[in-house]
Amino acid sequence: MADNHGNTPAAWTAVLVSLVGFVVGAVGMSVSPLNWALFWVGTAVVVAGGVVFLVMAKMGLHESGH
Repeated sequence: MADNHGNTPAAWTAVLVSLVGFVVGAVGMSVSPLNWALFWVGTAVVVAGGVVFLVMAKMGLHESGH
C-alpha cells in the first residue's frame, strides 16, 4: 500500500462529510419513534460525500504532495 494512501484533502473531506451523514442517519434511527426523514437526509449526505470526493479529485486534490 502506498505511503500516502488516503492522506489527501479529497479523501479527508469525503470521509468527514460521510461521517456526518452516518451520524445524522444514526440519530434518525435512534430516536423514538423512528425519524425516517432524518435517516434519509443522512443517507443523502453520505452520497454527497462521494460526490465531493469525485469533484475534489477532478480538481487535483487527490494527488500526493510529495
